[in-house]
Amino acid sequence: MKKQLHRISKKQISLLTGLLAVAVLLMVAAKTCSAPGVYDSRHKPSGGDTVDVAIEYGPLSLYRYNDTLGGFAYDFIRHIEASAGLPVKFHPVMTLSEALEGIDEGYYRMAVAAMPLSASLSRNYASTVPVFLDRQVYVQMLDDSGKVEVRTQLDLACRTVHVMSGSPVAERLRNLASEIGDTIYVVEDSEYGNEQLFILAATGEIPGAVVTERTAKALAADYPRADISTAVSFTQFQSWLLGRNDTILLHRIDSIIESEKSKRFYKGLEKRYF
Repeated sequence: MKKQLHRISKKQISLLTGLLAVAVLLMVAAKTCSAPGVYDSRHKPSGGDTVDVAIEYGPLSLYRYNDTLGGFAYDFIRHIEASAGLPVKFHPVMTLSEALEGIDEGYYRMAVAAMPLSASLSRNYASTVPVFLDRQVYVQMLDDSGKVEVRTQLDLACRTVHVMSGSPVAERLRNLASEIGDTIYVVEDSEYGNEQLFILAATGEIPGAVVTERTAKALAADYPRADISTAVSFTQFQSWLLGRNDTILLHRIDSIIESEKSKRFYKGLEKRYF
């Protein structure tokens, strides 16, 4: 008998992801007792040498695996903290725009999210050397016969595509619309991050969304009717962002990343998460 897929409403996803985010916040906060300097509220910057890091809630950045916090970026930054003596406090956020707003207001010094580096981000923020490579894919739900409506970038013409608010993917889609000579209706969602947009598209609650391929692959196993086969971009650099004038910290982070990428720990992270 064919297994029936139950569609999930936006309200249900907001509740579920909200509860997960709260659980992650509590787990991060709980580490304050055993690992000082891991968490602080957004009310004021930590000051001193401590680096306040806004980190996106998602499989590649910060995620809850059973009863343990993990994620490529989270594990990598924790390793940097321990090996390079760089005090860090994590601040989980749902969207990139929230992280960038915090940098603009002086709450955070670094933003970490599943995002490609773009010209608009480079104009407004300082970016680290590439941490890893990724590309953007279109997420949609397979119909009952196992087929999809969007098979190539040309099929995005006259379609509504959801992306995370603040994401440079919106810029890429507008450029793509010019390339194909038709309109792509881009919705920049300020409420949902990459994971939530994936779920909404994979369950048919929204027509489609664009997220990073590594994020999509990490989630696709739990959503058998999710199609992620249509690439929307070439492989792109994925970097972390800092305030435009935070050059001393930028140079220090760059040096650490360059050094660590050739070492065993980084290779282990790639194997575990990619």
